[in-house]
Amino acid sequence: MTRWPKDILRYIDLSWRKDREMCGICGAIDLRRKGVRAQVIDRMCEVLAHRGPDDEGMVFFRDGKALEVKESTLIVLAQGGFEVGLGHRRLAIIDLSEAAHQPMANEDGQIWIVYNGEIYNFQDLRTSLEKKGHIFKSRSDTEVILHAYEEWGVECLKELRGMFAFAIWDSNRKRLLMARDRLGKKPLVYFYQDGRFAFASEIKALLQISWVERKVNPLAIHHYLTYQYVPSPESIFEGIKKLPPAHYLLYDSNGNLKIESYWRLNYNYQEKRKDDVETLCGIIREKLEESVKLRLISDVPLGAFLSGGIDSSIVVGLMAENGGRRVKTFSIGFEEQEFNELEYARIVSIHFGTDHHEFVVKPDAIEILPKLVWYYNEPFGDSSAIPTYYMAQMTKDFVKVVLTGDAGDENFAGYPRYLRSKYVWWFSRLPDSLRKGFLPSSLKILAQLPYKRKTLNRLTDFMETLSSHQGRNYAEQIKIFNEKERDDVYSEEFSRQVGKIDPFDYLIKKYDERDTDDLLEKLLYLDMTTYLPEDLLVKVDIATMANSLEARVPFLDHQFMELVAGIPSHLKLKGSVTKFILKESFSNFLPRSILKRKKMGFGVPISRWFRKELKDYVYQILMEKKALNRGYFKREGIARLLEEHESLRYDHSAKIWALLVLEIWFRVFIDREGDFALYGG
Repeated sequence: MTRWPKDILRYIDLSWRKDREMCGICGAIDLRRKGVRAQVIDRMCEVLAHRGPDDEGMVFFRDGKALEVKESTLIVLAQGGFEVGLGHRRLAIIDLSEAAHQPMANEDGQIWIVYNGEIYNFQDLRTSLEKKGHIFKSRSDTEVILHAYEEWGVECLKELRGMFAFAIWDSNRKRLLMARDRLGKKPLVYFYQDGRFAFASEIKALLQISWVERKVNPLAIHHYLTYQYVPSPESIFEGIKKLPPAHYLLYDSNGNLKIESYWRLNYNYQEKRKDDVETLCGIIREKLEESVKLRLISDVPLGAFLSGGIDSSIVVGLMAENGGRRVKTFSIGFEEQEFNELEYARIVSIHFGTDHHEFVVKPDAIEILPKLVWYYNEPFGDSSAIPTYYMAQMTKDFVKVVLTGDAGDENFAGYPRYLRSKYVWWFSRLPDSLRKGFLPSSLKILAQLPYKRKTLNRLTDFMETLSSHQGRNYAEQIKIFNEKERDDVYSEEFSRQVGKIDPFDYLIKKYDERDTDDLLEKLLYLDMTTYLPEDLLVKVDIATMANSLEARVPFLDHQFMELVAGIPSHLKLKGSVTKFILKESFSNFLPRSILKRKKMGFGVPISRWFRKELKDYVYQILMEKKALNRGYFKREGIARLLEEHESLRYDHSAKIWALLVLEIWFRVFIDREGDFALYGG
């Protein structure tokens, strides 16, 4: 590596910067103008500091020479502009030594990497690469990726088993390679305009660049109010894109941009397994145990999130069997008993002898919302982000890594909506006279009665919007606002901006990608490619990384997922029993009360809070002149939502929450005034 002489460098003391509490990566390329400023890369690193409190590093390139910057409080800044700049913030999990510092270069200093994630098979890959003549200077998985790229190029992605987002600058080819793991466990966003390119783990880092505009994308708001997230590859800002899961991006010196997929979960990747149930259960347990063991590799303390549900309980049990020490478990609960799962988590803790910790969320927990909105970068309408954040905050005082039970439902058909979809499929085949006439009319009459009014209203609305397309019917089950409700709250100007664009088209397109007549397989694929990476994994990544905590997901090991994809769907949803084959696989492993309990889901009692403790807070935010003057919503539409919710006529809590988060997002990232300016959006 060529280093520049010190006489062209100046040293600026930046020790005044605020300390923040994982791994975060960023970078920019401007080959033609040499317009990348070291100060900008430094600012990008600073806003990612919560993702990596243990170490910081940058490297800059000009005229084929590299300048590496390692100091944390005395940052070396070079005069003038650069062609390329890379930045990294590190949470040290494996190889805590200086040898694992990033950005990291190969032997001749021509190839550099910044990387966020964990490669669980890195030791096997290292052995294979050493046999091919590669020499390693650290024990880190980062260096394994670097040498794998040298050996196999882009094809190295197929060798990696784990979660990752990384960028490799190849000085020889003047080319950037960016890649994201198969399921999207680690985030990666980018901006490209007029021969300039930038990337980062989070949107807020890109906003530190002067040529990245804060221009709100109206269609993103339209989609957000349907799904409670902004679907990839779009983002809330025009021009900022998300690299989709299982994709890589190549950017070369001519300004060419190429994005391609390198993996897809294929439910027909092999002939469906013909094993008997007992044999299949043994295979599932063996493969999941292998996945858990791989995720126990760490040089720092580990623990687990425990809800008391089947999936997290299985993970905790396998950790207890294979970890060699008492497992630390962490659970969240509520004072409202219908949302509280703590008693089930305690049963599992006692069963496996864990060191258990609990936290109870109360309505005043919403005080964290502006800060949480800053962490999430975009409007994010999943209210369980709040308890997830508090659980991560509690956990970080004990461990640096947690295993979770996420994705058991998407793998094994655990959501009640899969069962409902079977009934919807049957109902959609009834004659129109029954489906659109007699039954909805009868339900409207019954809905005047106080008994189960909420359920009957939902059934009536659903029947009236039922389609012959099962993808659309599924979207109706999970949406926040339907078409009629959007018309009630959207202003004329906002309606004009989004035009006739149907937000359900995003989901319908994904549904139609699966060329099969198996309804359940299509729905599982749909959730694997939408709800899981866009909602669940974002929620966990941001909430944990905001607390400098790493989350690992054994159910998302791609080899395990490929095994499960080959299992016939009737063994996942058997009659009315969800996750049948998973429950059978661990029937003698978990307490019976856990196996037989009804699924609760990770709900938050916001419906009650919005009628009681938080009623005034919500009204103050949503009905304030500042919010209404943005021009997106009708005053009377918002007022009607709040009144109908308070009067118990409808449960509009999900809609109100989505609108509340959106307005606070505007104040943090667009207005940046008063108290909201403190979050630095």
